[in-house]
Amino acid sequence: LFYEPSTRTRLSFEAAMLRLGGRTMGTDNAREFSSAAKGETIEDTVRIVSGYSDVIVLRHYEEGAARRAAAVSSVPVINAGDGPGQHPTQALLDLYTIRDEIGHVDGIRIAMVGDLANGRTVRSLTYLLSKFRDIRVSFVAPSQVAMRQDIKDHLDEHRVPWTETQDLDAVLPQVDVVYQTRIQKERFPDEASYLEVKGIYRIDARAMSMLQKTAIVMHPLPRVDEISLMIEIRRLCAITRFDGPIPCICAQKWVSVLGR
Repeated sequence: LFYEPSTRTRLSFEAAMLRLGGRTMGTDNAREFSSAAKGETIEDTVRIVSGYSDVIVLRHYEEGAARRAAAVSSVPVINAGDGPGQHPTQALLDLYTIRDEIGHVDGIRIAMVGDLANGRTVRSLTYLLSKFRDIRVSFVAPSQVAMRQDIKDHLDEHRVPWTETQDLDAVLPQVDVVYQTRIQKERFPDEASYLEVKGIYRIDARAMSMLQKTAIVMHPLPRVDEISLMIEIRRLCAITRFDGPIPCICAQKWVSVLGR
């Protein structure tokens, strides 16, 4: 059940089920093309749909929707993104990518960059990273889309050091991973608010030259203008190993498609 647009997440779940010998069914843009358009609640939809399937993969525009669905479902519910809340399966893929590229997760220094208030991937990845040793996190975002307080409180509770800044240049030489995200236009109340922060951080040749030689740049996609197309050719491909035909963005490894 996908109430928001999706390319990689939906297709990877479908591919996984088909390769495991199962079948899939679903609805595109359930917000408009299901009974949700008539006012049906997520609870009522899930109560019925859980009788048709063995597992439900749910993407929804409301934070907490997956939890609500799981409370009434008779089958497991996988959270494929709930508004600006969480995206746990993407975080598992991101964690795998970090370990595969760097060789370990303990001890990494990571910069979370971009729309941290609305980006669900950065929230889930931060939660996962807090389970490892000697992690240091830098949040890089304009004040309008800074990381929300609940994540900072979580890091404090787990004694994970974190810093917050709007200066990307100051952070780049210090980190092992740059986790770049787009400014999420669809979550802004109006065009003017979005334009205030659009394009504020961009990974280009100058930014790449400031990184350590062993550092990697990750992006959960979709990308708008946060990473220069030329960078893919000049450096991202050079520092990233790919096991098959796939986009030159670290977070989108073909070998991991079934994990998303």
